[in-house]
Amino acid sequence: MLITELIKLNNLQLAGKLVSDESLLGIQTSRRSGIGTEFEQFRHYAPGDDPKRIDWKLFAKTSHYLVRESATESNQQIRFLLDLSGSMNYTEAGVSRLQYAKILLASLAYLGNRQSDQLSLYTLQDGAVQTAVPAGKQAFQKIVATLENAQASGAWTSQRAAVPEFSRKQAEMLVIASDFLQVNDEWVNLIQSIAGPRREIVIFQLLGDQEMDFSMNGFYRFQDLETGKEIELQAEAIRDTVRQRATDYLATLEENLRIPHVRLIRTRLSDPMALVLKKFLLS
Repeated sequence: MLITELIKLNNLQLAGKLVSDESLLGIQTSRRSGIGTEFEQFRHYAPGDDPKRIDWKLFAKTSHYLVRESATESNQQIRFLLDLSGSMNYTEAGVSRLQYAKILLASLAYLGNRQSDQLSLYTLQDGAVQTAVPAGKQAFQKIVATLENAQASGAWTSQRAAVPEFSRKQAEMLVIASDFLQVNDEWVNLIQSIAGPRREIVIFQLLGDQEMDFSMNGFYRFQDLETGKEIELQAEAIRDTVRQRATDYLATLEENLRIPHVRLIRTRLSDPMALVLKKFLLS
């Protein structure tokens, strides 16, 4: 389903369900734990287990009391971090970076909710990370509602961003949706400060086709979406410079993020979201 069609639904929970369901099509059962993966296995019934969980059809074949287990009971801690700096308002072909990020996180939250994972949502604005939805009852519904109302504005103003509640020594996954554009290594410093063996960090870097290819022609008024500054330039005159700087920046960023337990997934706003999720689930 096209991202523009998902936006027109004007229903983030439904959009997340459609994307997540489509992303799981054709994926075989797996023994890897994490968002959206499902597997089934059996173990012998033990005192304290609910008798309703016994697979009676299997009992009829084997005469063994076996209990079915699946990844839907993983209860993993999954934290979502949404970048709400002004550059997330960047739009191409009717799709803004913020809209893409909202549907992406709603889809991942839907998959996590299916697994009974502990979900929480954080936002980054003005360089400060805030808890938007703590883990707890009805966290999925609260995350969807918070994403629906989220608005992006401002620049990264603080020198050092800290992530609340991230000092606990428990295994967890942190999923970040951002353009990951920076001036003074703000994002890299943040990731380096929280990366660790018990925290898998997945970064979805959302970029537009023109940001990657810069194939425009003619005069344009370019605006910095974080500071509001504008400048008028001829696209052809700056094309080679823009392309080279973009290539250099992305290569340097990729090199700096080659950290254990950190995964960078570079995504274009034109990429079908279900395919992006499927790539993530299978990698």
